Amino acid sequence: MLLFSTTAGVWALDGPEPPVKKPLNIRIETRYADSVSCIIPFSRAGNLILIRAKADTSYGNFILDTGAPGLVLNLTYFRDYPSHTESNEEQSGITGTVSAVRKTQVNRFQFGCIQTEAVAADLINLGHLENTKGIRIFGLIGLVQLRQMEMIIDYENGEIHIRKTSKKEPLSAKDPLFADTSAYTAVPIEFWNNKLVTRTTMAGKKLRLMIDSGAESNLLDSRLPDKIFDNVEVLRRIQLSGAGDKKVEALYGNLNNLQIGDRNTGSLPVIITNLEKTCLADNSCIDGILGFDFLSLHKIGFNFVTNKMYIWK
Repeated sequence: MLLFSTTAGVWALDGPEPPVKKPLNIRIETRYADSVSCIIPFSRAGNLILIRAKADTSYGNFILDTGAPGLVLNLTYFRDYPSHTESNEEQSGITGTVSAVRKTQVNRFQFGCIQTEAVAADLINLGHLENTKGIRIFGLIGLVQLRQMEMIIDYENGEIHIRKTSKKEPLSAKDPLFADTSAYTAVPIEFWNNKLVTRTTMAGKKLRLMIDSGAESNLLDSRLPDKIFDNVEVLRRIQLSGAGDKKVEALYGNLNNLQIGDRNTGSLPVIITNLEKTCLADNSCIDGILGFDFLSLHKIGFNFVTNKMYIWK
């Protein structure tokens, strides 16, 4: 989910959403392998991954969101926390700037076997998400909470395999799902402007694509060269709603011939809209976003220490 940084924003579809898989029943138990490795069951609200987590004494649903730089707390449930505003940081997105971000700190944050102390967090009103999904959402688990982790998301079985890792650990320490190296493809990833991205080339154009488990659809920047859109079958026009009152028009269709690593993704649903708000001062931008429609095709894994993404066949 593009949230809560100077180059991020909240967005949603107006009207009927694209078809989604049936959400799994909520389970709150955790299966532990050891103190730094466990399997965390998850449920879904639409195409969003919900994990049960605890911030100090507050326990509830958090969205696993690789599109958020760090921990985000819903102001509704954490309004009594002391906070301050950083004057140089605003919440903005594809529909424009909304407001300044309020900062706070959690003494202890835990999900599954992963526990951290003195965690910085953004305080944001997530009422619009709760109203859309019809469920209480306490916050978002972002990239800061994952930086020392190896993680596999298994959408089919509703499980997240997660463990603390390091660059020098032996191969025997890895999750058993990595044992058969012929079962998956490894793709380089990188951290760019507090975003998780991978790079590819399409129609001769180099693309920087953000990997966002909080995005319910894939997106492409409407400012890309026309030859990119020769690979898109446009189906209809839609409206995107941002964190504020503004709405923007976008196109919805199917993207063909996208190559990630050595894998052709086939036909993927995609929304085409202006992603200018992701750009830096030097005009380097995100060219697109890989969300649920890409991530849920197969088991998908990440090693945030060695900067690898793994796509199972």
